[in-house]
Amino acid sequence: MVLLTGATGYVGGRLLPRLQEAGFHIRCLARRPADLNDVIDTNTEAVFADLLDPDSLSTAMHGGDIAYYLVHSMGSSDAFVEKDRQAAQNFGSAAREAGVKRIVYLGALGDEMSELSDHLRSRQEVGRILRESGVETIEFRASVIIGSGSLSFELVRALVERLPVMVAPRWVAVPTQPIAINDLLAYLLAAATLPAGSSRIYEIGGADQIAYGDIMQEYARQRGLRRLIIPVPVLSPRLSSLWLGLVTPVYARVGRKLIDSVRSPTVVTNPAAREAFPIRPMGIQAAVAQAIAREDREVATTRWSDAVSSSGDRRDWVGVRFGNRRIESRAATVAATPAEAFAPIAQIGGDTGWYYGNWLWKVRGFIDLLVGGVGVRRGRRDPKRLRIGDAVDWWRVEEFVPNQRLLLSAEMKTPGRAWLAFDVESNGNRSTIRQTAIFDPVGLQGLAYWYLTYPIHRLIFARMLDGIAAVVEERSLRHD
Repeated sequence: MVLLTGATGYVGGRLLPRLQEAGFHIRCLARRPADLNDVIDTNTEAVFADLLDPDSLSTAMHGGDIAYYLVHSMGSSDAFVEKDRQAAQNFGSAAREAGVKRIVYLGALGDEMSELSDHLRSRQEVGRILRESGVETIEFRASVIIGSGSLSFELVRALVERLPVMVAPRWVAVPTQPIAINDLLAYLLAAATLPAGSSRIYEIGGADQIAYGDIMQEYARQRGLRRLIIPVPVLSPRLSSLWLGLVTPVYARVGRKLIDSVRSPTVVTNPAAREAFPIRPMGIQAAVAQAIAREDREVATTRWSDAVSSSGDRRDWVGVRFGNRRIESRAATVAATPAEAFAPIAQIGGDTGWYYGNWLWKVRGFIDLLVGGVGVRRGRRDPKRLRIGDAVDWWRVEEFVPNQRLLLSAEMKTPGRAWLAFDVESNGNRSTIRQTAIFDPVGLQGLAYWYLTYPIHRLIFARMLDGIAAVVEERSLRHD
């Protein structure tokens, strides 16, 4: 049995179907198992487990043979090093007690003797903690991952597509050794069948050692674009992260940690992986070509923002006392079937927008970015289809019933928890669309936020519903 963490994230979500195709019995450990209902097969189960809750791990890991550790706390708003440390300690202890034979861990490249960022050093500390658990641990250390939907590729794509001239900090000249997602997955899959032995560390990377700026230029070349990169000597991580947040899907909290990390060289110095695996990774040209080919199909199988952790740690709400829930609801009746009425709702966000006041939402997203939130640039995985767990701009799909219900939970910074729900019901030969905004305020600050923003939210949500109804009516007339 394979125990898989991170199945709702980018790498774990790509590894899951490969493990299924290889015939493994798989148990996915997730804080929100329902997010995996659409991607697991009959030989796979999804169970609740929280790496910061040892009791949940001991139950979930019982009977496992190989455990993949593909999670991190990079998206957490604070104390991510301590959270990563605690999660690794809990996981290692639970694996040992459950009799797990091997842990496979994806960490990060970087010279341990140099001045690494907190993120890179934390990734390597996690590997050490897992090895010290006494369970055989195979640790892969990788640098930039090139693939459709990956954090690095989305950043490169957004920068190159949107900026003919880039004023870039010095880190664009730092050497790295990017690896294609398919090659990374090949290593992870092969680790399941390695001969038993002691714990090992394998440094893995593609065929080329290049600078970050060269990755951007290679993308531009394959897109037929001419781009000028002008390095500047001083651009603080804070300013750089805000700059990334304005022009890319990477919001400031993640961008700050990313920039801190890319200032260190991340190249392969130990050839052990080449000797242990019959895998010959591709170079940057082929890796970018594969990523572009997939991206051109509009839909990436998984994206870095799919992981719940990419929005920050909602465990922050544990133990918080909320005030009385505030609910505002309205309805519109349209001359259409439920399927026709629900269609524009299923396409909300991303390039489609929010049917009213898109510029106001962008302003709200910019404010969110400044205070460390997710901003507005995550977009959607698929412009037409949704599934539970998808990121939709600054929201997350919490519940989705085709042609009936969409429930979005907010991941922007607010003094409380917020949801936006759409329900469609048949009403004879017509359909009723009900829109409900829900807010759980935290103390007086939360109540003040609700009442101060209520007038503009009431306007925006009412006009949004009017816009959805107008689209439904227009499409209905077009079909007639």
